[in-house]
Amino acid sequence: MNIQINAKGKQCPLPVIEAKNAIQGMAEAGIVEVTVDNEIAVQNLTKMADHKGLKAKSEKKSDQEYTVWMEVTEEFVKNNIKDGNVSSAPVTEENCIPDIRKKKTVVVLGADHMGEGDEKLGKMLMKGFVYALTQLEELPQTILLFNSGAYLSCEGSDSVEDLKSMEAQGVKVMTCGTCLNHYGLTEKLAVGSVTNMYVIAQTMMEADHIVKP
Repeated sequence: MNIQINAKGKQCPLPVIEAKNAIQGMAEAGIVEVTVDNEIAVQNLTKMADHKGLKAKSEKKSDQEYTVWMEVTEEFVKNNIKDGNVSSAPVTEENCIPDIRKKKTVVVLGADHMGEGDEKLGKMLMKGFVYALTQLEELPQTILLFNSGAYLSCEGSDSVEDLKSMEAQGVKVMTCGTCLNHYGLTEKLAVGSVTNMYVIAQTMMEADHIVKP
């Protein structure tokens, strides 16, 4: 069972209310897909899904179009029916959270691994770090990727979906163009935009907090 909701042009909390009512009325497992036109709506939909224990992913399609997918499992539906929520009255009110991006906080990913030592372990740790960023109460404002960190934003990376999720919530994801060219990845960039060393240096200089794993 798949439900598609076009909430473009609707201000918060309407996208969350419509998604919540769709989820509440589901009698079988499936996907709820919500299209919105702003990053704050993506943040609120993601938080709502997380609160309900649902897996969600999001993607920025353009500056005016974002999609959030929420996976409703059989177990969730069974519990929902058991609790009598399927037949309950529609939700009419919902609180909106403010922008959860932490201003002038920049995450710097200068390698495709975390720490020194075993390379395989380092890549596992980096994958875990990027995922952990998506679960924080506050997201960074910008993520910079350079040197072998450029691999993280390219096709085949285990971190692409997590980076896409953060980008859809308003996080700027920027990868060094020289690095992409050096590693032969120019045509494989899967998320965010290409940047140069001037912008990287400027972004880091203007940051209040720089996080480097």
